Amino acid sequence: MADETLLVALLGGLHLLGFCFAAILLAPCLRDETVAPARLREDDDGGGGGNDRAQPTAPRGPRPGGIPLPDALPARVRLREAGRLGALRPRVERRPAHAPARVPAQVPERAGETN
Repeated sequence: MADETLLVALLGGLHLLGFCFAAILLAPCLRDETVAPARLREDDDGGGGGNDRAQPTAPRGPRPGGIPLPDALPARVRLREAGRLGALRPRVERRPAHAPARVPAQVPERAGETN
């Protein structure tokens, strides 16, 4: 009987500890915070809203080096054109199907040799 009572007390204490942690984490969400209203500026006429977005920056001039870059080369193939990519590129030269037959070199017979 003592083991069952200890188990119930242990599980109850664990649940109580969990509820305490949950209350600590939820306490900032449940606080009642009042936000002070925005003050009007003196030069403001009191009408209209506003925009808090950043204004676009003015475009800068061209970068040094000019356009196009002096070392730039055009692409070999334009992919936007109609047609197949294989037709736009030059064919790769292939080696022959077989090597040409070799002609054996003629070795002159030596005089005086016998087999």
